[in-house]
Amino acid sequence: MTKMAASVVEHGEDAFRKLFKFYKRRNPPPDLRDVIDFSKIVKHEKVFPTELNPAAVSDAEARRAGLRPIRDWTAFGLHGYPGFIFISNPFLPGSQQHWVRQCLKNYPQKPNVCNLDMHMAPTETQDIWGRSADALRKTGSRVREPKTLLEKLRWVTLGYHYNWDTKTYSADHYTLFPSDLHSISLHVAAACRFPGFNAEAGILNYYRSDSSLGIHVDESELDHTRPLLSFSFGQSAVFLLGGTQREDPPTAMYMHSGDVMVMSGHSRLLYHAVPRVVPAPKGDPLHPSLEEDGLGPGSDQGLAQDHTQGEATLIQPVSEEDWAVCSRYIETSRVNMTIRQVLGSGQAFPAMDTTDKRIDAGHTDGYHDNQDGENVGLKRRRSDS
Repeated sequence: MTKMAASVVEHGEDAFRKLFKFYKRRNPPPDLRDVIDFSKIVKHEKVFPTELNPAAVSDAEARRAGLRPIRDWTAFGLHGYPGFIFISNPFLPGSQQHWVRQCLKNYPQKPNVCNLDMHMAPTETQDIWGRSADALRKTGSRVREPKTLLEKLRWVTLGYHYNWDTKTYSADHYTLFPSDLHSISLHVAAACRFPGFNAEAGILNYYRSDSSLGIHVDESELDHTRPLLSFSFGQSAVFLLGGTQREDPPTAMYMHSGDVMVMSGHSRLLYHAVPRVVPAPKGDPLHPSLEEDGLGPGSDQGLAQDHTQGEATLIQPVSEEDWAVCSRYIETSRVNMTIRQVLGSGQAFPAMDTTDKRIDAGHTDGYHDNQDGENVGLKRRRSDS
């Protein structure tokens, strides 16, 4: 930890909150030299290489999911954080575009739930992409009147929809989980030695340049033996990973576009937060042309058919028209997908009091943090919070 950051944080007195506020600070901006950058790791006292299981996913299966062969992935662990795995961009060139489009165009569609449902009629949030695309495609002046619905989007839930009021999932508030996201989650988990991972719920976070995500623990899932997967696209972010108590000072690291984090075992229930979005580094894999990456319009490489296997691929081509919207959005924004298995084998949801059943979006304004880094939507329910 740099002297400046160390001067802010001492063990105790909510060390996490102090460091969160340090990295969130705008004026003067924080010193970021202490933030671990896994894309540039040569040697770091906290970082060590992690061995994955290349036999868990065949090269053909990985390719159909837009992933490099597992043996080519670069994965790390952190001393003091058993069960934490950081995978530095395992995606094939061009395949990240598919996931960005899914997060912006398809996953926000009904019947999935988003923060806008709290304030708008279902007919108004039926086609967020369609109501935003024309404005985002416009070039030239960025001075526009109201923000588009896409720019107002803060979160979307998939599968078992998280209830922000009760901080629970329920069997009666479920929509079909996206098959492409289920498959890639299964492959990543298997590579990290968690075979049979069943992606049942997802929370997608949409960050503008001034957004942050408050201090929280993801503990609402009924089975904590299964990992939490996190996929990042677009601009970079500073991620803070703490301990089991708020008094534990966190470790800061960058999450760049394409990076994947796996939180399992001891690390599954650690406090974490995102205090800051930062510009993506030069050479960001989302900005080369689609044709150069083999996923542009008219390309036959890796699209609707994997001709070597004769099976459908998950990664679909992104049209120039769609990418004009996506690229404009991610010029200043970041999208993150966190994927969870809610139920263990043989588990079922506890019986609910019928007076407490909720099938709406819940208290939707509380997901991103307040000024002190407190996350209202995912605040820990244990007595130590």
